[in-house]
Amino acid sequence: MNTKRLNPYRLYLILEGLTSLAFAMIFMTSMIYQVSVVKLSPLQLVLVGTMLESIVFIFEVPTGIVADVYSRRLSVIIGIILTGLGFMTEGLFPYFGTILLAQVGWGLGATFMSGALNAWMVDEVGENNAGPAFMRAAQVGQLTGLVGLLAGVIFGSLRINLPIILGSSLLILLGGFLALFMPETNFKPTPREDRTTWQNMTHTFKNGAKLVRMRPALMTFLGISFIGGLYSEGFDRLRDAHLLRNFSFPDLTLPVVGDLKPVVWFGIINVVGMLMSAAVTEVLRRRVNTRNERLISRILLTSDAIMIVGILSYAWAGSFAVAVGALLLARLMRTLPGPLYQTWLNQHIDSDVRATVLSMDSQLNALGQIAGGPAVGAVGSYISIRAALTISAFILSPGLYLYHRAGKYKSAVATEATTEVIVVTA
Repeated sequence: MNTKRLNPYRLYLILEGLTSLAFAMIFMTSMIYQVSVVKLSPLQLVLVGTMLESIVFIFEVPTGIVADVYSRRLSVIIGIILTGLGFMTEGLFPYFGTILLAQVGWGLGATFMSGALNAWMVDEVGENNAGPAFMRAAQVGQLTGLVGLLAGVIFGSLRINLPIILGSSLLILLGGFLALFMPETNFKPTPREDRTTWQNMTHTFKNGAKLVRMRPALMTFLGISFIGGLYSEGFDRLRDAHLLRNFSFPDLTLPVVGDLKPVVWFGIINVVGMLMSAAVTEVLRRRVNTRNERLISRILLTSDAIMIVGILSYAWAGSFAVAVGALLLARLMRTLPGPLYQTWLNQHIDSDVRATVLSMDSQLNALGQIAGGPAVGAVGSYISIRAALTISAFILSPGLYLYHRAGKYKSAVATEATTEVIVVTA
């Protein structure tokens, strides 16, 4: 079947847009679904997150190597479909065991996607166009995510698991769409005679690890990812619980019945957050030179510092309005730097091991979440959620030093300009 492939840049925007739409629908009601329908205990909620991150940690590098050795396109397609199947399992079968099984599908899908998608995009659109592409895709994702949030509120009002089922169906259909129209023209896979052994995979991993050891900047980036994982699991798992348990939701003028109230309020909070993120991202896209590494490092450092203040303010807020404002600030500072961080990181990675090193980066983040999540969760259970969120904020603080340190390093373009290695300069 000779199917015409789409332009890589346009397809990347479509992919980011539809995945953001699907994830926004799913996550709009997933926590409420797990608590109110599946009736998971706090310990079980933590175990669900631990299962997900354990799968990511175990399979991140192997799947990244597959993307470098075989096909990044194939890795992305497999990842999208596995993720959809995982969420479909969660939405259809409201049991603790099936929720854990769903995390296996989601975790495997995420590992196939994480390094491969960005590596595919950089190779296909060109290194000089990577930064603007990341920024534009982030904007598209924010806008479609807004649509997904609204759809999640509407469908969740009808049935709490309906957004999960619809979102997972969209992901599975997207995987089929990519199989027909996703191009891969600039990827040079391993020669056929070497594909039947694991030796080349090991060689690719060793090259990636060697590159990390040779470049202190990459070691610093991995440290940033680890710290990000340490703090994020506790914040992500407890932030909604903090709002639900420690504050009284104001009465809405619209007729809202019982359990729909949290869905509507969280929908409002998420929509406002999306709009804020889209507006600030547009300012950054127009004004930030993605080739200026020192400027990027200062932006990332500042965003983390503001996020620490936001989390602490959220933890100890005395009113619903102050808590929501602090939560929106913390979430904005967390999601905003993503495209800039990806651009900055890619500037230090060689093309032939890009997916592997990016997978290492994600693996360190997962390890941090595995190590930090249960401990912070225990504090939340035995002391208070406020104390747990406070600890999460302080765990993030060493990242400020690492961003300051990383800003002093030059990219691979500057350090290896005389070599024939392809590097990211966007």
